[in-house]
Amino acid sequence: MFPRKNRTINRWAAVLAIAFTLLFFVLLSRFVYLAEAKSVQGHDMTKIGKERWINAKLIDAERGEIISSDGDVLAQDTPAYNLYAVLSPTAESHVVDKEKTAEELAPIIHMSESDILAILNKDRFQVEFGSHGRKLTIDQMEKIKALKLPGIGFFKDSKRYYPNGTFASYVVGFTSHNDQLDKDVGIVGLEKSLNDMLTEEDGSIRFYGDRNGDILPDGTKELKKPHNGDDVYITIDSRIQTVLENAMSKVDKDYHPERMIGIVADPKTGAILAMANRPTFNPNKRDIKDWTNDAISDPFEPGSVMKTFTLAAAINEHVWPGNKTYQSGRYAIKNDKGRTAAVVHDWQSNWGTITFNEGFTRSSNVAFSIVEEKYLKPNRFYDYLERFGFTKKTGIDLPNEADSKINFKWKTDQIMSSFGQASAVTPIQIIQAATAIANDGKMVKPYVIQKVVDPNENKVVKEHHTEVVGEPITAETARQVRAMMHDVVWDKNGTGRNYRIPNYDIIGKTGTAQITVNGQLLTGKNNYVFSFLGMAPENDPKLIVYIAIDRPHLKPLETGSEPVAAVFKPVMANALQYMQVKPKLNDTENNEKKVKTITVKDFTGKSLLDAKAQLTDLGLDVVTLGSGTVKAQSLYDGMQVYPGTKIVLVGDGPYQMPDLTGWSMTEVLQFAQAIDAKPKLTGNGFVTTQSPAAGSLVKNGMTITVTLNAKNPDTKTENKNKS
Repeated sequence: MFPRKNRTINRWAAVLAIAFTLLFFVLLSRFVYLAEAKSVQGHDMTKIGKERWINAKLIDAERGEIISSDGDVLAQDTPAYNLYAVLSPTAESHVVDKEKTAEELAPIIHMSESDILAILNKDRFQVEFGSHGRKLTIDQMEKIKALKLPGIGFFKDSKRYYPNGTFASYVVGFTSHNDQLDKDVGIVGLEKSLNDMLTEEDGSIRFYGDRNGDILPDGTKELKKPHNGDDVYITIDSRIQTVLENAMSKVDKDYHPERMIGIVADPKTGAILAMANRPTFNPNKRDIKDWTNDAISDPFEPGSVMKTFTLAAAINEHVWPGNKTYQSGRYAIKNDKGRTAAVVHDWQSNWGTITFNEGFTRSSNVAFSIVEEKYLKPNRFYDYLERFGFTKKTGIDLPNEADSKINFKWKTDQIMSSFGQASAVTPIQIIQAATAIANDGKMVKPYVIQKVVDPNENKVVKEHHTEVVGEPITAETARQVRAMMHDVVWDKNGTGRNYRIPNYDIIGKTGTAQITVNGQLLTGKNNYVFSFLGMAPENDPKLIVYIAIDRPHLKPLETGSEPVAAVFKPVMANALQYMQVKPKLNDTENNEKKVKTITVKDFTGKSLLDAKAQLTDLGLDVVTLGSGTVKAQSLYDGMQVYPGTKIVLVGDGPYQMPDLTGWSMTEVLQFAQAIDAKPKLTGNGFVTTQSPAAGSLVKNGMTITVTLNAKNPDTKTENKNKS
């Protein structure tokens, strides 16, 4: 029996062996076929395999930064988060209590509970929350995480952020997210005009990975490097811009004008150091109402500021009557038939017979009507309008610049244009023309973009160079005009007396322009555009400041210069001190005081204690930080100041923040510069609050935030004690 059983087993074994052999060859032939054909039923097996095992990840790039001339970042990308909710019960974590989730999310993402609940009730695996759930801040994200709501998560993203808020908002502009491009796109300002340069290009990485998405050992990688957008460096100086913004905000609060314009420029280069408008907006909130940058895009009648350029034209043509006299008060413009077409009036009628020089100082419309019609003549006057750039755009590197509206067809328009009526120009055209007066005849083009840098290769791709766009007048003419502008401010009859700044030889020209709305000329003392074009110092102007305020609500005894001066004076004074322009101490006001001035010396490298002792003996108010030797000081070498002036000496660290209460804006700016800090000021006058607090550790590059008030708290306390 056993031998028969063995034969049976052997037979079945042979059958199985043959079957397995046949199966092996079938499978082998199939593998060989697949390897050669690489397809099954028309499907590319190689492609399917790659798609299953290849992973792709996005590498975020950043939009370029916009940076001030002194290194402050004005626009940058910051981390942001997009909110989502998993609804499917099959997911490991999903929304359980929809009502509670809606209730707790609503105040954080600023969305109604009902709208959130409608989204959570959708029949989907996962949902997002539209614009309310996108670009959330870190603070919002952390608040939501703290709620520990099941099914709620975040995708990491970035958002455009403007650290200084309303600071130079019409220059910088803002972006809006484009869903189709999935990128931020510039809408206003430099963000718009330089959008192509600022825009980033995201990268990606493709690799063979396991089921968890981790790269396989020795796995092949395909890398597309991210390309960050170009960084834009602009001419705006954050310290000068800060003073301009603060001064305009205070005047805006006190006088409630229709609008305000302020521009600060370097007349040697054309660089715009500060530019601001009111109303303004916060680019982080996109609360913009007026889409026009009035400084470059809204021409208006400049008023008597235009007399500066008519004067320059007449002097340059050697026809300025100067010491000749005329009858002020009124001047009749005759038509071709000898009939009166219009009558020009001076703003005061009791000057009588005066010289033309005095007519400029007093801002006489009659004087310039006579000069245009009888001395300069229309053709030559128009030629100088062209020479000074009033008949075309300046070409400033900001978007949407408007052109002027020069009305020169009729005789009345020709004459009235000589003193700033009938024709309209833009503030930036006035700035460009003024550079010729300040720069000994050479007119330079205004600009805002200093350079553009590719941060990926640290390569400058665009750089501005000063561009002389004309020489409308000679250097001698420019000097004569500046001397006449000096009289406007310092002569007893000058219209610019309110713009005097002690120790600095401010020169300038006032302007008061009428306003027409819907064809009707507005009347009343509030219904004018009040302006001032100022420069300093007279012999070699380092700054041009132009301020225009439209329809401020003046107090009973005010004439219009008060709100303009309230912006001009702190801006010019602080900018001159910041730029270390030495004051002139021989003016009439200081001679009357007969106070001996102190010349500051450079104490860098000297003993802090010895320097303090010497300066204290001279009568200065000395504040010291740290110990050892002097590393920096707030007043520069050779500066002439009065006894009691505050000076900060910075020694070896660490050192503590002083109590800034009662300090002036200028003193705060000088202190911030000495310790390399960033000042953030609100208000005008003297410091009432500060951050960091007195006694805090001072760190390099820190931000100092102060609130200023017109009333000096130190003075208030002193008076209280006296009483």
